[in-house]
Amino acid sequence: MSLKTLLPGKLGFGAAPLGNMFRDIPEAEARATVEAAWSDGIRYYDNAPFYGAGLAEIRMGEALADKPRDQYVISTKVGRVILDEIEDVSARDLGEKGDVFKHGRPNKIVNDYSEDATLRSIEDSLKRLKTDHIEIAWVHDVAQDFYGDEWLGVFESARKGAFKALDRLRDEGVIKAWGLGVNRVEPIELLLALDGPRPDGFLLAGRYTLLDHDRALQRVMPTVAERGLGIVVGGPYSSGALVGGPNFEYAPATPQILAKVAKIKAIADRHGISMKAAGLQFSLANPAVAAVIPGASRPGRIAEDRAALDEVVPAAFWLELREAGLVHPDAPLPTA
Repeated sequence: MSLKTLLPGKLGFGAAPLGNMFRDIPEAEARATVEAAWSDGIRYYDNAPFYGAGLAEIRMGEALADKPRDQYVISTKVGRVILDEIEDVSARDLGEKGDVFKHGRPNKIVNDYSEDATLRSIEDSLKRLKTDHIEIAWVHDVAQDFYGDEWLGVFESARKGAFKALDRLRDEGVIKAWGLGVNRVEPIELLLALDGPRPDGFLLAGRYTLLDHDRALQRVMPTVAERGLGIVVGGPYSSGALVGGPNFEYAPATPQILAKVAKIKAIADRHGISMKAAGLQFSLANPAVAAVIPGASRPGRIAEDRAALDEVVPAAFWLELREAGLVHPDAPLPTA
């Protein structure tokens, strides 16, 4: 099924912050954030066992338990199984994400992309999410940022295991769609080049944003659009760097990134545009993009995201960005 048909709206909810990303979020605040998303009309919720070792799924399951299940879409991820066993959180090797979820649950996280683990992961997610089905399964993080030089081996194990399992589950009607959920362009390129698996689309985090879009634009967006697949853009604010935060790609932003943000902000200020509007609307202007899912850890963020989506941005703003070399010459720009 086409992601654009399946997803109910351009704005979804990225649940990573509910796993205590970067900070220990009180239960009431996490619950209120999901409630704010629901009240706003958001009906697409993306999650993963990895987010706080199951914490984000548990919190979302609680918050959505009283909502009519036929009125919203859930995606979650496979590739990691969460055990009841406890581990030393500080000793985890999470690649470039380091201690992003150090405030999550201390349950042991096992990386496993086999068929059996894929089926078990979905079963465990259903329990945590308090639901009997999910619509979309993303194969999580089969990329360099997690596995370094080993990533191709991990991808290969997913090709033999998870990809085949998810193809079958979709054909049986257990799920409606599957694809990769990654922070890198290369695994998507690789999967698109294979004859076997038939993904429906991809969740690409941080790689089709105002601050970083060249590679995705050239390597995957055209093929995704041609094949009628879709991209969900995660991390549209580049871990917060675009909107004044200190982090880019889960780590402190470099001077070059901060300089680029400052240049974009100067133009945005001149046109009276919010940086959130610039970020969301840029990502959505590409015809391959089905939805954006900013992560929110506070209820007030939801209203900001909705306002950014609805903000009127003059064409002159986009043209000035292009003339300043701040967006790729071939990037589709929003029409005013």
